Amino acid sequence: MGEIRMQFGSANKAAALIALMSFAIFTGADASVKLLSDRFSVFQVTFVLTSYAVLFIAAWALIAGKAAAIVPKAPLFASVRGILLATETLLIYYAFSTVPLAEAYVIAFLAPIMVAVLAVIFLGERMSMWGALGVALGFAGVLVVMQPGRSEIALGHVAAIFSALIFSITLLMLRRTKAHEDDLALAAVPLVILALMAGCFLPWAGGFPALDLKDLLIFMLGGFCLFLGHTLLVKAFRVGEASVVAPFQYSQIIWGSAFGLVLFGSPIELTTMLGAAIIILSGWLVLR
Repeated sequence: MGEIRMQFGSANKAAALIALMSFAIFTGADASVKLLSDRFSVFQVTFVLTSYAVLFIAAWALIAGKAAAIVPKAPLFASVRGILLATETLLIYYAFSTVPLAEAYVIAFLAPIMVAVLAVIFLGERMSMWGALGVALGFAGVLVVMQPGRSEIALGHVAAIFSALIFSITLLMLRRTKAHEDDLALAAVPLVILALMAGCFLPWAGGFPALDLKDLLIFMLGGFCLFLGHTLLVKAFRVGEASVVAPFQYSQIIWGSAFGLVLFGSPIELTTMLGAAIIILSGWLVLR
C-alpha cells in the first residue's frame, strides 16, 4: 500500500510540474493574441495562429512516427469536444483583445470551480460544505474584479465567463476520454476545428491578413506556444488527477500580470489581485 501511495504521489507531482509549464506557455500564446489584435481581427489572429499550431503538431507527429495517432478513436466525441474548445478559445481571445490580460485570467479562474460544480451535477460527485462555500466565494471574487456599478462591464468580461464555463465542460470530457484516446489526437482535433471555424469567418473579418516579417514571427511563436501548451496540458491530465492539474491555471495571473505590465503597460490593479486571491482561496476550498 505504501508503494502505491508513493507512486500515486509521484505521478501527481509530475502532473503538477507539467501543468505549471503548460499554463505558463499558454500565457505566451495569449500575450501574442493581445499583441496582434491591435492590427488584426480576432478571427484573423485565431486562424493564422492556430494554423501554425496545427503545422507544428503535424510535424511533431511525423517526426515521432505517430501520424496515424492524430486520427481520434472516437471521432464524434472528439469533434464535439473540439467544437467546444474552439468556441471557448474564440471567446477568450475576444476577451484578451478587449480587456486587460490579468482581468480576463481572473475571470477564467472560475473554470476549476465550475468543474467541481458540474462534476456534482453530471458525474454524481459529492461536494462538502467547504466546497459549497468555495463556489460562493469564487463568484464573489469575480464580482470584485468586474466591479458592477462602479465600472462598465465590457463584453470581454462576459465572453471570459462563458469561456470558463465551456472550458470546464471540456476538462470533464478530457477526464472521461484520456484513458483510450491518444495524446496527439486530444491536442490536434481542437486545433484543427478551431482553425476551420476561424477560417469560415475570414471573408467577413478582413480576409487573409497581409503579414510583415515581425507579424510572421509573432504568429509563429504564438502558434508554437499554442501547440506546446495543448500537448503539455493533455499530458498533465493523463499523468495526474484533474483535481491536481486544474488549480494550476491560477498561476496564469502571475504570467498575465507580468506580460500585461511589460508588453502593454497595463497597471496591476489592487481589485484584480484581491479578486484573484478570493478566487484562488475558493478553488482551494472546493478541491480540499
